[in-house]
Amino acid sequence: MTQPDFTEHRSMLSNSVADFARGADLARVRKLREGNPECDRKVWTQMAELGWLGVLAPEASGGMGLKLGDMAIVAQGLARALTPEPLTAAAVLAVRVLADSRNDVLKGMLLEGLVSGEILPAVAWQEEAGSLDVNNINVQATPAGDGFRVNGSKRFIMGATSADGYIVSARSGQELVLLSVPRDTPGATLQFDALADGRQSGTLTLTNVIVPKAQVLNSGAAAAESLARAIDHTAAIIGAELCGIMSRSLEITLDYLKTRVQFGKAIGSFQALQHRAVDLYIQQELSSAVLGECLAILDGEPDAKTRAATASRVKARCTDAALLITRQSIQMHGAIGYTEDCDVGLYVKRAMVLAAWLGNGHAHRRRYAKTEILEGAL
Repeated sequence: MTQPDFTEHRSMLSNSVADFARGADLARVRKLREGNPECDRKVWTQMAELGWLGVLAPEASGGMGLKLGDMAIVAQGLARALTPEPLTAAAVLAVRVLADSRNDVLKGMLLEGLVSGEILPAVAWQEEAGSLDVNNINVQATPAGDGFRVNGSKRFIMGATSADGYIVSARSGQELVLLSVPRDTPGATLQFDALADGRQSGTLTLTNVIVPKAQVLNSGAAAAESLARAIDHTAAIIGAELCGIMSRSLEITLDYLKTRVQFGKAIGSFQALQHRAVDLYIQQELSSAVLGECLAILDGEPDAKTRAATASRVKARCTDAALLITRQSIQMHGAIGYTEDCDVGLYVKRAMVLAAWLGNGHAHRRRYAKTEILEGAL
């Protein structure tokens, strides 16, 4: 895994994630695909004990207060093992939103619970497919007593099946508000949609849900900026996951080319397949380089325009490369690549899900173009 500023603590972090991934069993991934929830809370607790859930959380809440580059090491390593637990959805997206909360009491409780593995929150912000605008919302929060009465629906919620509660964006007049809604809140109902990799996204419907003032996390321009920043950072970490997926998929394929014999010789000796493998390796290395550069920019806390362009650059690059590499990996396996028992098929399915989450390559190229930043073209 190529990362900038590979200091001693990052080397130790990388080694611990690699050890965890080596012990992972894809049979567990296949088993969890068959049921609900898709997350093993024992494994989630192990991840908390290793400190991975608190990499980005502030030290005041029990976290490490580290950089996106550190989080990318964890996400990339776990992606290689197709770990189904919603690390990025909770430890990046939710953590970033919570860390900016102005409700210190609720912020501390939720962050401490998340870091310890006791609470698994999910962010419910999106309502339309393909939308990357945090202000494009129709869920209404009407003042009621000392809080709000909330009505509407949120879609495409990652980590919803195992979540203990939701961070919901809603519109109150002209302002955006971020609300904490526990899973068992009266009037809140969940439905699930199966994803390509066997996991599920959630649809949260809120019908006259009462949210007291004590559960308001943020409001106004600060809430919109917090959510936009969290989404951009999450898109970059998804890029790291995609890098992990493409690298492991290519490794599996290269091993197969060395062992599969046809016409009396290993098929990896055929020049046509060698050229294809080299092309895929180049795409992998280009993605890794873009990821490292973009993480360094994002860790420098750039302005909103540069941040959005940088996040879109890495998401688009890694999305296209991961889809190309995983699909080509199936083809280079021949007929066996299309079977359920072939591990490489699991990687293309996970790549498809991550490619679509928070905007596909086309959506991010379009957003990148709108920023009018010409340096570092895709």
